[in-house]
Amino acid sequence: MGADGKKPYVIAVIIQVIYTGMFVVSKAAFNQGFSTYVFIFYRQAAASLLLLPLAIALDRKNARSMSFRLLLKLFMFALIGTTFSLNLYNVSLKLTSATVGSATSNSMPVVTFFIALLLRMEVVKLRSPSGMAKVAGVGLCLAGVLVIAFYVGPSLNPVNHHRVWAAATGDAGATRGTWIMGTFLMVLANVTWSVWIVLQAALLKEYPNKLLVTATQCVFSAGQCFVVAAVAERDFSRWQLRFDVTLLAVLYTGFVVTGVSYYLQAWCADMKGPVFLAVWTPLCFVLTIFCSSFFLGEIVHLGSILGGILLVGGLYSVLWGKSKENRIAPCGEANMIHGVEGENSADDEEKNERSNQVNGDREHDKEEPTSPAEQV
Repeated sequence: MGADGKKPYVIAVIIQVIYTGMFVVSKAAFNQGFSTYVFIFYRQAAASLLLLPLAIALDRKNARSMSFRLLLKLFMFALIGTTFSLNLYNVSLKLTSATVGSATSNSMPVVTFFIALLLRMEVVKLRSPSGMAKVAGVGLCLAGVLVIAFYVGPSLNPVNHHRVWAAATGDAGATRGTWIMGTFLMVLANVTWSVWIVLQAALLKEYPNKLLVTATQCVFSAGQCFVVAAVAERDFSRWQLRFDVTLLAVLYTGFVVTGVSYYLQAWCADMKGPVFLAVWTPLCFVLTIFCSSFFLGEIVHLGSILGGILLVGGLYSVLWGKSKENRIAPCGEANMIHGVEGENSADDEEKNERSNQVNGDREHDKEEPTSPAEQV
């Protein structure tokens, strides 16, 4: 494998490292008492400052004008997929841990598949291996969430007992009810994000300019998040950014996660496809377990690890079912096009050739059916 062949693998690892950093620095900022609502506003504002000039500079000449109906759609999608989802997600992250946040991210493809199934955008054949794998993946995903929420298990000692980012308001005293509520809020945030992904796929067919669509939704969500933060945090002293991990979290999530990782994911998905990118998601879970323990001094419980393993199993089960269907689909389509006669096309062609040689019937070539490749 040459240097070019290794690039997608290196990029996929870098993306998971970036997301690991997002979980750790965000949790560190919340441990310092930083408001989750103000954090999301600053993050979306930073992302808008990065993406909007890029969209105008790169796509100004090729972009089509946006109708009022399209702008209304973008506003609603920003409200669902960013403002509501991210605010809910960060509240749940504050109530649980970085490890749980990373573990539940493995449920995203599974939840997206389940929503697409409810909307009849996906089909499951229960008697086929691929269909059974998809159903098993949904079941494993649900089991993983329940294990994380209701089973604690023995704790694992942190790798580093001296926290790099000491918590001003520690979360060690969180009650069991708070933990359960945080876990299910995180799942609800992932469900909302998955709904946004499904809606986004339909939107991009209507307006295929990805960068401009993303930048516009960032601007809308920044305004929406400002309203939410202004209502939730009326004490504007809590809006102050200090030169500590809170500022690092805003800059990192706004510029690196939204800006750099967006480009890397688009590049990697274009080179290898979205399934290749999803396969690497469990790496983020493993890295987050170590980094949250080292930098935050988080005590990781066995229940979180077991639940994460079940979620990873559900992810791979659904991805395997999808890849199995993708391999079978071309043959199935060919059989549907050509019917029974398509199975005997090779024998018929040999008979026709022998008939041509014996009888010298050159006109028969004009009546021969076209090959599957020519018809497709």
